[in-house]
Amino acid sequence: MPRIFHSSQLDFQPKEALVPEFDWNSSPRLAELVGSRDFQFDIRSLDPDRFSFPYHFHRNAEELFFIVSGKAMLRTPDDFTEVNKDDLVFFERGPSGAHQLYNHGDAPCVYLDLRSTVGIDVVEYPDSNKVNILPYLEVYEASSRVNYYEGEENVKEKWPADVVNRKS
Repeated sequence: MPRIFHSSQLDFQPKEALVPEFDWNSSPRLAELVGSRDFQFDIRSLDPDRFSFPYHFHRNAEELFFIVSGKAMLRTPDDFTEVNKDDLVFFERGPSGAHQLYNHGDAPCVYLDLRSTVGIDVVEYPDSNKVNILPYLEVYEASSRVNYYEGEENVKEKWPADVVNRKS
């Protein structure tokens, strides 16, 4: 059944971050309310002098912002650009789709955040060298990356001797 949401009727809830510059307001998880399986969407309200999520890109998701009201500065790998009411901004997968908003105005910037979901996503944060595995919110420092075979030496010791010494 179709669901109609009007942004003026949404009850924004504050989302406080450990770093206050990342505090923002969000609608209830609209995708969950309607039972969406294939994409996630929220209406967010970014107060003046606040940033959206840390600068990031997705390895396995595309993202789309529609600016409902207000304005903000958009950071991408190429530059900083002002986005305004009625602008639609698409972010492709990978480093070229990296993005972050900053509300440099004097009124809230309200925007629709629409993301594809195809299983697990890996989000990378170039500024802080972190990796986040979604939807689990498992965050790791990328500097801990190791070779695929790291720690796999002496594999025979992990198997019963009668199995690895069996000759057929």
